[in-house]
Amino acid sequence: MSDATRAPLREEVDVVVVGAGFGGLYMAYKAREKGLSVQGFERGDDVGGTWYWNRYPGARCDIESMQYSYAFDPELEQEWDWSERYATQPEILSYIDHVAKRYDLRRHFAFETAVTGATFDEATSRWRVRTDKGDEVIARYIVLATGCLSTTNLPAIKGIESFKGPIYHTGAWPKEGVDFTGLRVGVIGTGSSAIQSIPLMAEQAKHLTVFQRTPNYSIPAHNRPWTEEERRDTKANYRQIRANAMTKPFAFDSFSTDAEATKSTPQEIRAAFQRAWDDGGLGYMNTFADLLLVPEANKMAADFVREKIEGLVDDPDLAKKLMPSHTVGCKRLCVDTNYYATFNRDNVTLVDLRETPIEEITAEGVRTAAGLVPCDAIVSATGFDAMTGTINRIDIKGRGGERLRDHWADGARAYLGLGVAGFPNLFMITGPGSPSVLTNMLVSIQHHVDWIANAVSYLDDRQIANIEPTTEAENAWVKEVQEIADTTLFPSCGSWYTGSNIEGKPKVFAAYVGFPPYAEKCADVEAKGYDGFRLTPRTQAAE
Repeated sequence: MSDATRAPLREEVDVVVVGAGFGGLYMAYKAREKGLSVQGFERGDDVGGTWYWNRYPGARCDIESMQYSYAFDPELEQEWDWSERYATQPEILSYIDHVAKRYDLRRHFAFETAVTGATFDEATSRWRVRTDKGDEVIARYIVLATGCLSTTNLPAIKGIESFKGPIYHTGAWPKEGVDFTGLRVGVIGTGSSAIQSIPLMAEQAKHLTVFQRTPNYSIPAHNRPWTEEERRDTKANYRQIRANAMTKPFAFDSFSTDAEATKSTPQEIRAAFQRAWDDGGLGYMNTFADLLLVPEANKMAADFVREKIEGLVDDPDLAKKLMPSHTVGCKRLCVDTNYYATFNRDNVTLVDLRETPIEEITAEGVRTAAGLVPCDAIVSATGFDAMTGTINRIDIKGRGGERLRDHWADGARAYLGLGVAGFPNLFMITGPGSPSVLTNMLVSIQHHVDWIANAVSYLDDRQIANIEPTTEAENAWVKEVQEIADTTLFPSCGSWYTGSNIEGKPKVFAAYVGFPPYAEKCADVEAKGYDGFRLTPRTQAAE
């Protein structure tokens, strides 16, 4: 899309939506359903959000495809057929395209247009939203559907600008793809995107060198095509599956148990972990009820994975380097196909950066303490400035001209992950302080959009101009999020959950642990007339 073909913008609307991923598209749909006018913006040239940018080899969802889908329209879920247990990026993007066409959602968005600023006008109770194309749109509400993992984190390595070959980031992969045939490729990072892409890149590359700082736990996906019987059964029971997911801590319907590892026999423990390993996927975290609560139980889960790594990697010394030592789950658990076995290939080398750290990148490759590793191409699988990175890159000013990034100088602060004190009529979808990245994101996204749409209807019905959290409610919520996290093992290591992967970023655990109690709290706030929010009638706002 180009400027010449851009649809005319609506200069004044009820709602501005930032982002055209799963969250932004559903927000546009719900706003239109409520009779609200919408103007959306998306920096990519089409819909997709995370799945537009993450096109790296092997990119897949780590939630089963039939659950990683919209639940708002029973007809939609009946007509769409997922081909595999874990859908690939192209299939997910195809699904998003289908949704956008089916509900005619593209017409609400200006593509290749980034929102650069938004200022709240206290005199009119309106947001003035600015873009990199020079647009200004006035809106009653602004909804940030910017995604939790949408701003790439490029490593600040000395000399990186001097490298003569191409450098790719897994979170901003070229549309046309990349052919590594015959090339010496260096991969920096061993998080989820690296673990998914390394086996496929190794099949192409002349030689693949993996630069690992922190090894990660990864569980086999055991991906496979869905059978027709499985599709029929799921579609026949979709409503119950959706309802079940809402009762689960991580918001996806899977095996769970009340059994505790610390109260089980060694035989029971081993059998349970083996069943979870054989089933594959993130359900491994549900093997025992105390796995994320008690260090002893967590160590059992970690030891089992380390034992599996030892059996999958031929070289004992290499296997040890691939074994994580941190708590299972304090960093995002990964799901893979043949990741550990890839290190048995003759054309794959692991460089342990704890032993030989990177000193610089030169024109010819990556220099570590052990010497130069020649590279023709470098892949940066170094993740994202998660949760707040994209929002902080927008110059958002609330009451009194306060900048949101200044409000968050000591860490993200939000009430329910939905709103921020001092920033009226601004909503976030899966914002900091909500379950978001600890859940099936589709469930959390739809829950937030429905809540926001209901709130706007409530305000309009009662002639209320502004809604914003009170400072007291925001402070209490930030405290509650941290206290609940501290009862678990989630904060026990540095991760992007806490912002530890970004130098200088305040370290705050940014997700609410447990979807059901969170959803119950949101429902209670709504039932009590938006308890914890300050509501300003239109007559009072005008004065």
